[in-house]
Amino acid sequence: MTTRLVSKDPASLAERIALRQRDLAEDGRFSFDEVQLALRNRGMPLEALRYPITPAGLHYLLTHFDIPDVDSASWRLEVRGKVARPLALSLDELKALPGVTLAVTMECAGSGRAQAFPRPVGQPWNLDAVSTASWTGVRVAEVLRRAGVEPDTVDVAFHGADHGVERGEEHTYARSLALDHALRDEVLLAWAMNGADLPPQHGAPLRLVVPGWYGMGNVKWLTRIEAIDRPFGGYQQAHNYHYRLTDDDPGVPVTHQKVRALLLPPGVPDFLSRARIVQAGRVRLTGRAWSGAGLTVTRVEVGVGGVWRDAVLGDPLGDYAWRGFSFDWNAPPGEYELSCRATDASGAVQPLESFWTTSGMGNNVAQKIAVLVRPG
Repeated sequence: MTTRLVSKDPASLAERIALRQRDLAEDGRFSFDEVQLALRNRGMPLEALRYPITPAGLHYLLTHFDIPDVDSASWRLEVRGKVARPLALSLDELKALPGVTLAVTMECAGSGRAQAFPRPVGQPWNLDAVSTASWTGVRVAEVLRRAGVEPDTVDVAFHGADHGVERGEEHTYARSLALDHALRDEVLLAWAMNGADLPPQHGAPLRLVVPGWYGMGNVKWLTRIEAIDRPFGGYQQAHNYHYRLTDDDPGVPVTHQKVRALLLPPGVPDFLSRARIVQAGRVRLTGRAWSGAGLTVTRVEVGVGGVWRDAVLGDPLGDYAWRGFSFDWNAPPGEYELSCRATDASGAVQPLESFWTTSGMGNNVAQKIAVLVRPG
């Protein structure tokens, strides 16, 4: 039976929820609240790894609060703060600026949370909170240039329209980038996804796209850009999305995606367990691999029963998008565990054990797939 927590005081409500989450984490149960989150948000079905560009309807989705009701016709993007010329731009005015299209692999920082132990309570992602889309928009640098950013600017804050309460603090979702990062050529204000207008759930009419960073930095439903002369102190920047080992640890901010590879599960699935069933013989294993900060994946290894061999890499889809890989497995009858791990140009390698933090961020543990090979 689920206990509903009702309180007029968000802070009091947050304390009571935290106590209940601690109890749930200790015995490993998934709560009704987590199931509710899992139904609202969704990962990409791993069979969609077959697509270089993920169809919009299969792209992973995380919405912190409610999807805002935004009227594109009356909507304006305000640019204010430490600028010489404050702006209020319509969607048509933004579309009249020089456009850019980029393929970008986007991943939630919490991808892999459900595989950590003890399990942090939250959106119970498995390994599927990742997708690649083609985003079209204008460079943030182009808009800031027109506004005339003042020389004492430190951060550029991006404010969305989604509003709610998290851990007792009511706020509108907002994140910032340091000015030099906001001015990078790949950072976009996107109005289109895969050649079509943004769907409501993906941030219509305008969203921020920060290639190479985890998804939390890609603010949706943008309403305001603000140049400020100090580090931004909004809740999602200062308190959420930090790597912490204890509750009182100030932590390290989550930024770039860690290196990761995923196999497209072979054969056919068992309905409940998702274990795979394949026929003995030659099995072509395929997948995708990526890393953050524009780093190229230089190696992917496929593990069969703990024996690792190099896969064949395909061409990168772009500087900020995943690349395909393949491996031919001569599969004899029996039960096996398949895995894969990627290495990027910095030398970073996916770990075989989970990376644990209090909030389950950045857990890029190598994928494991149970496979039954039937005699041919």
